[in-house]
Amino acid sequence: MGYLRARLAGTPRRYLGHNPAGGAMILVLLGLLVAVAGSGIAMTFDSLWGNHLVEEFHETAANALLVFAGVHVGAVLLMSLLDRENLIRAMITGKKRL
Repeated sequence: MGYLRARLAGTPRRYLGHNPAGGAMILVLLGLLVAVAGSGIAMTFDSLWGNHLVEEFHETAANALLVFAGVHVGAVLLMSLLDRENLIRAMITGKKRL
């Protein structure tokens, strides 16, 4: 939250890796990916086959993953513009300017 407050105030710190908001987003995306995969695997178990609650959870988690992935892409593009830094290239090459 401190990073987001500093960002809104126009005084954010620069990070060579993910900033705290980006790091939190990665944890959310990984958690949702585990939820989608886990619930998908669970639906193959005989005891959960056809279980409406598991199917609903799987669908909700998959939709949330798509939404958060879109938010992540939008945030990367916005931060690239605001910070005048090519974050797409940094994600591909693993290198950021010092």
